[in-house]
Amino acid sequence: MGIVELLGLAGSVSLLSGWRLYLTVFVTGLAMRLQWISLPENLQMLDALANPWVLGISAVGALAEFFADKILWLDSIWDTIHTVIRPIGGALLALAVVDSSDPAWQVVIFLLGGGAALMSHGAKAGARAIVNTSPEPVSNAVVSTGEDIATGGLLVLAFANPIAALAIASILLILCLFLVYKGFRLWRKIVSSGN
Repeated sequence: MGIVELLGLAGSVSLLSGWRLYLTVFVTGLAMRLQWISLPENLQMLDALANPWVLGISAVGALAEFFADKILWLDSIWDTIHTVIRPIGGALLALAVVDSSDPAWQVVIFLLGGGAALMSHGAKAGARAIVNTSPEPVSNAVVSTGEDIATGGLLVLAFANPIAALAIASILLILCLFLVYKGFRLWRKIVSSGN
């Protein structure tokens, strides 16, 4: 894999970790365990994801997240708890993708991966908080299911075609920045109208 493919894979996995960390870890580990994907030598560090303990814990986490994310307001509590966990997970997954021989490159990827996961997590949490204000209960489950499907599909794409994944990760990052900006403006408007 060249640098562009590695950046595409690292960026995609980091962004998806901000949405669904446990699902990202589980699907990646399962795909490796069942040999649906074969990793190049520089990514052999990710073999730890195929460990039965890692698969089991990430499966339980993915299942818990699947249900918690469908319940009004419980999803916001879950997102609050994971504000630290998802960015660290995204940073570590991105770090596992790069060449471990260059410490400067490791730090850059760790920061970018964590930043991307934090940005996508912030956009997701903000959007879900807005969805929670909807009077009908269906929109929360619909948005959550859409996130589940998008995460799984984009993860498969990231392993099948890292360059396409880089393009999609770039678009998602721009969308996340836009959503965070809109959420911040809405929050400022609410706070200023309260004074």
